[in-house]
Amino acid sequence: MTGHVPRSLRSDAQDNRARILEAARALFSADGLDVPMREIARRAGVGPATLYRRFPTKQALVAEAFADQLNACRAIVDEGCAEPDPWRGLCQVIERICELHARDRGFTEAFLSSFPDTADVAAGREYTVVAVAALAQRAKETGRLRSDFVLDDLILILMANKGIRAASTAAQVMASRRFAALAIQAFEACPEHVPLPPAVRLASAEPSGPPR
Repeated sequence: MTGHVPRSLRSDAQDNRARILEAARALFSADGLDVPMREIARRAGVGPATLYRRFPTKQALVAEAFADQLNACRAIVDEGCAEPDPWRGLCQVIERICELHARDRGFTEAFLSSFPDTADVAAGREYTVVAVAALAQRAKETGRLRSDFVLDDLILILMANKGIRAASTAAQVMASRRFAALAIQAFEACPEHVPLPPAVRLASAEPSGPPR
């Protein structure tokens, strides 16, 4: 009997933790990081005490909930930096990071310093900024990236990308791809004006009534 109890308790604790993280990801993605911890507990089907026992602060929950996204972000940057053509690598980073952020509003908020004291998120952001800065410098040296590009421009793109609102995640990603293509053309020293990805109907662009 004593040999079975610890395993059962560990299993329950693991199930609770998994449900909490699943609920947090869903709510953060839909509503941002302002979601109350009690609402996360309610969605996960656990009591607030259980939630706080697993994650004493929202910062801790945010870091754990977005661990996969942080790893994906790092992989995107690493692959871009490994590309022999630094301009092509930078374009890939912009396109893929915009798409990653378009899929998850909560991750964008965390990445853009909503919780600057969250060590894992801050470290992931610092790694991205330093690596992209080096990649951008190499792209400038090839003459493809405009000389006045600064890293704040990338943050500006992510902030604007965060504001995209579409009827579905798929439509939001499509709109983000078009937005990234527009940004890349703006960053290029001598834009080639290649065709843009398809446009997406956005709710804010729909006319509210007949023109007067």
